[in-house]
Amino acid sequence: MSFFMSDALAAAAPAAQSPGIEGMLFPLGILVFFYFLFLRPQSKRAKEKKEMIAKITKGAEVVTSGGILGKIVDLDDNFVKIEICDNTFIQVQRHNIETMMPKGTYKAITKKVVKV
Repeated sequence: MSFFMSDALAAAAPAAQSPGIEGMLFPLGILVFFYFLFLRPQSKRAKEKKEMIAKITKGAEVVTSGGILGKIVDLDDNFVKIEICDNTFIQVQRHNIETMMPKGTYKAITKKVVKV
């Protein structure tokens, strides 16, 4: 005998059942949602960047991950030599190149620089 619940109510309670396939639909739906929202676009961007880095050639105008605009002068398997101003060169790793700019961007920007 219980003070909080009558014996009749305790006896009428249904037996615990496993949720079955219906109980798995919501968690699976959440996983599919996160895959299409986060994982797929991220892997797509990584693939596009890998292809872009493979296509880099001399004379291409690029922006590094640090935001430096320049023209590629020399390259090898791991490093790229970039001209950022007249006779000023830096070397960066290939994977630090973020974007390739349209032809003429570097030339247009360097014309705007006032020489003192």
